[in-house]
Amino acid sequence: MILPIYTYGQPVLRKVAEDITPDYPELATLIENMFETMDHADGVGLAAPQIGLPINLIVITLDPLKDEKPEYAGFNRAYINLHIVEVDDSHIESYEEGCLSLPGIHEPVKRPTRIHVTYLDPDFQPHDEWVDGFLARVMQHEYDHLEGKVFTDRLTPLRKQMVRSKLSSLLKGNFRCGYKVKMKK
Repeated sequence: MILPIYTYGQPVLRKVAEDITPDYPELATLIENMFETMDHADGVGLAAPQIGLPINLIVITLDPLKDEKPEYAGFNRAYINLHIVEVDDSHIESYEEGCLSLPGIHEPVKRPTRIHVTYLDPDFQPHDEWVDGFLARVMQHEYDHLEGKVFTDRLTPLRKQMVRSKLSSLLKGNFRCGYKVKMKK
């Protein structure tokens, strides 16, 4: 089922997400719905707060990048209770990011290219690994949602000033996108 994506201004996007346990109700269905919602919106990542749930759950698909990066063919993963435990800031890269919760806004964001994460897979098996490249960027973007942040929070003061009117337009509902959204009333 395709779920509405919560847009900028929704309070849930500013809450710190809670870790979940294996008895979380209908988790497999929720993960399936998140993948379907993300795919429908042409996204590569989606965090549970973006669908109104303040829980530590994200889904990532890098399969759409397979033509440029064959190693991402078939890459569709769910991450439960994801935590970034260490950042290798020896190499920082700027890359233009967008967000399903901020339709129409794209800005360059500087992020480390390598991070150390812990998480549980959908079978609640623990993982502890270093992640790099584009996956590390997407994970950091989605992790920001789990921490109550959006990518525009990471912009320089000048860039923040430049997107202020776009954010104001989002709050007023002055935007278009090809997927269902839930705006702040």
